[in-house]
Amino acid sequence: MTSSDDRSDHRRWVARALIGALLLVGAIFGIDAILTHGHTARGAHIAEFDLGDLTEDQARAKLTGLTVAAHSPVSVRTDSGSAQIDPAALGADFDVEATLARLMDQPRNPWDRFLGMIGLSRDVAPVVSLDDADFNAALDEHRESLEKAAVEGGVHFDGLQPVGDFPSKGLRIKREAAKQAIADNWLSGHPIDLEMEPFSPTVSAETVQATLDGPAQNVTASAVPLAGRGARVIVSPREAGALVSFVPDGRGGLTPHVDPKKALEVLGDRAAKTESTPVDASFRLTGGAPVVVPSSDGAAVDWTRTAAEIEKLAVSADSRSGRVAYKITRPKVDTKRAKKLGVKEVVSEFTTGGFSGPSGENIRLVAEEVDGALVLPGQTFSLNGYTGPRGTAQGYVESGIIDHGRPSEAVGGGISQFATTLYNASYFAGLEDVAHTEHSYYISRYPEAREATVFEGAIDLQFKNNTPYGIVIDTSWTPSSITVRMWSTKTVEVQSVTGDRTDPTSPTTVEVPAGQSCVPSSGQPGFTASNTRIIRSLKTGQETYRHTRTVKYDPEPVVRCR
Repeated sequence: MTSSDDRSDHRRWVARALIGALLLVGAIFGIDAILTHGHTARGAHIAEFDLGDLTEDQARAKLTGLTVAAHSPVSVRTDSGSAQIDPAALGADFDVEATLARLMDQPRNPWDRFLGMIGLSRDVAPVVSLDDADFNAALDEHRESLEKAAVEGGVHFDGLQPVGDFPSKGLRIKREAAKQAIADNWLSGHPIDLEMEPFSPTVSAETVQATLDGPAQNVTASAVPLAGRGARVIVSPREAGALVSFVPDGRGGLTPHVDPKKALEVLGDRAAKTESTPVDASFRLTGGAPVVVPSSDGAAVDWTRTAAEIEKLAVSADSRSGRVAYKITRPKVDTKRAKKLGVKEVVSEFTTGGFSGPSGENIRLVAEEVDGALVLPGQTFSLNGYTGPRGTAQGYVESGIIDHGRPSEAVGGGISQFATTLYNASYFAGLEDVAHTEHSYYISRYPEAREATVFEGAIDLQFKNNTPYGIVIDTSWTPSSITVRMWSTKTVEVQSVTGDRTDPTSPTTVEVPAGQSCVPSSGQPGFTASNTRIIRSLKTGQETYRHTRTVKYDPEPVVRCR
């Protein structure tokens, strides 16, 4: 029989053993805490990556390496299908430092610490942020493959016949749950399963049927005439069926809808005949003085408002006539502005002559195009830009040109004479010379170092209206001369000083096979010339500008046709 003393000894032994075991475990955990201080938790894993028992720098390096995996496409799947999505499209951002802080957090639960000590892993969720707008937009892009769309109630037309789109339920991704699943698992490299939920359309079958039996019957019952500017645009019953559908109104009902782009496609050609473009105010010379020709507004069909008008009229059983809606377009230069431009007198004039035949015809055509051109204050006039192409399609003919230093012929020859005349008119108006190029050799009917050539697509004449007033270009043509006048308000006096010829050069002789392309020439010497433009204020007489331009003219070769 066990005595009470023996039982007491046994209890004391058990108590000492338990205390000893607790002290041993405490010592082990304490030693482990010392050993793991400044390290990541033992057994810590992110996906398949082992990140346990690492120094802070080692863990950061490994996490930085994981950013490569973070840029790989995320594979997601649902009961309906799967998709590969770019993390950037999801608005995903992998936070290395915040994830490192989670890894460095040692487990406070002794059991979790023990499991780590014996080598069992513990999953640590990476810190990932997802932008809501980007995330939802990315899933929306893959809606067809990932979700089972509900069929929303509606009505469309097959020819003249209304057809009901009866509703049915669908399955969609639970967005908040999907965000969490992707944030926790996107670094794993494995497909992520996204939870689905059922959803119902907003329009009932009863509403669809009521629309079929009611307003849809009116849409193709008769034409819808629209009054336009100067003409009617009639929407036929079949066109009404092609344009009108009934779509959810957001409150459980259906409303008629016309896509403005579809309306433009179906009715655009006919409606275009009712449109007009704005016309700038211009100037006409009457009795030797410039008179403002009034501007006019333009009108372009407003397809958004016109589509809304068709929506309303198509479902009406009574009044089905309406109007095309327009946007009024204003001219760049209206009548009021034109009257304030100060176009009142001739500020410069220049004439050249000595042409005939085809050259004269080309000069006449280009002069007609430029006649009446308005150059606003601060605007740069480009001869090539204003006239556009100058080819046979525009009526220009073949005439003499300078080609690689010798006479030749090409379509549009002679236009350089108009360019020279226009350049000199701008010169004496005191306008800013933006770009001009002289001929390669001197032509006696032009002023030395004060002339210009042009070539479509390559050489242009440009000048800028550097005055506070408008400039109107006025041209006058005769069979032997061309005159260009600049109308504005005179503010300056311009003086031209031509220097002496220097550095003469002798012509060479070239022989060209006889034929249509050979134009014989007796040649002439080359030389260097200069011209100085001096501009003075008309009001004060003070000089405001002086510039000298030096031009080297090549000798015109002697051309012999063999």
